[in-house]
Amino acid sequence: LGSTNMAHNQMTVDNKSGPPPWQTMTQFQAESHGDTCHFDIIDRWGNMISATPSGGWLSGSPAVPGLGFPVSVRGQMFWLDDEHPNSLQPGKRPRTTLTPTLALRDDDPYLAFGTPGGDQQDQWALHAFLRHVHHGLNLQEALDAPSFYTDHLPSSFYPREWDAGSLAVEAHFPQATLDELDRRGHKLQIYPQWGHYNSMTMASKVGPMIRAGSSPRRQCYAVGR
Repeated sequence: LGSTNMAHNQMTVDNKSGPPPWQTMTQFQAESHGDTCHFDIIDRWGNMISATPSGGWLSGSPAVPGLGFPVSVRGQMFWLDDEHPNSLQPGKRPRTTLTPTLALRDDDPYLAFGTPGGDQQDQWALHAFLRHVHHGLNLQEALDAPSFYTDHLPSSFYPREWDAGSLAVEAHFPQATLDELDRRGHKLQIYPQWGHYNSMTMASKVGPMIRAGSSPRRQCYAVGR
C-alpha cells in the first residue's frame, strides 16, 4: 500500500477497465422449500414460547381426488381403519409427532425446548430433558451428548413402516454401553458422531439469567441480545 506501488497501480487502470464478470446474487440463493422447524424464545420478562411449525410441503399430503383440497400433513396421520384408536372420524384430532415443550420449576416457567424430526421428536426431547434435569448436565452438554432413537413402532407417516428391536445410536456412546445393548438383543444401527438429524434447541431462565443451547448436528444456533 506504499505510495510508489499505488502510483504504479493507478497507471494500469484506464477507461476500458471494469469489474470482473461477477454473477448476480440471485444465482447464489439457496433452495427454498417447506419443512418442519423449531424455535424457543425467552424475553427479558420471562415470557416463553416453544413452537414447531410444520406441514409446509404439499407433496406430503396431496389433494384428495374429487374434493380438491388436502387433508394437511398432520391429517394424513389418521389411520383408515375404523377399529383403530387413531382412525379418521369427524371431530377427532390425529396423534401428532410435534413436541414443542415448556417445563415449569416451582410453578414458574423454566425451560423451553423441542426439535424437528418426525417420530424422533418425542424421543430426542425426552432424553435431552432428563439429561439436564436428572443428570445435571447444562443445556449445551445435554444436547452434545450422544443421541439415540428407535423405530420399534409403526411410523406416523404412510406406509407405517417399523423396524422391530431397532436402536439407532451415535458412535460416541462408550463401547461398553454398545456391547451391553447388543447383548440384550437390540438391533444396533451405528451412526457417526453427531450423525443424527436431531435439531434440538433448549432455553431456560432462572432469575435474571437466560441460558440457551443448540444441537451441533444441523443448522441450529442459540443467540441472545
